[in-house]
Amino acid sequence: MNYFPLKEETYQIIGACMEVHNTLGAGFLEVIYKDALELEFLKAGIPFEREKEYIVNYKGTILPHHFIADFVVFDQIILEVKGVKSIAEEHIAQTLNYLKVSGNEIALLVNFGEIKLNYKRLIL
Repeated sequence: MNYFPLKEETYQIIGACMEVHNTLGAGFLEVIYKDALELEFLKAGIPFEREKEYIVNYKGTILPHHFIADFVVFDQIILEVKGVKSIAEEHIAQTLNYLKVSGNEIALLVNFGEIKLNYKRLIL
């Protein structure tokens, strides 16, 4: 059996993303999708924090620049929103780094820039 933590919560987030993509389609800036997602989360009663800031600790020193997650949903899932032609390896690496910094275990990398919604579920 595959390890699938926060399965129901993940499905709820993907469902909200699908609703946004089905309504808006591809081609908007990321911020438009984030605004629409915020409305969908509110409507569905899904708890979230938008643009949550995390410090980055490098060998015991807090770096001056911080990581800002697009969304933290259900207080446990990083949601990284993209509006690009396709998800690239660097997007996956970036999202995995966000998981390391946040201390969370699960992330969703969602790309609204393709004709069909594309997402990756990442587990640290």
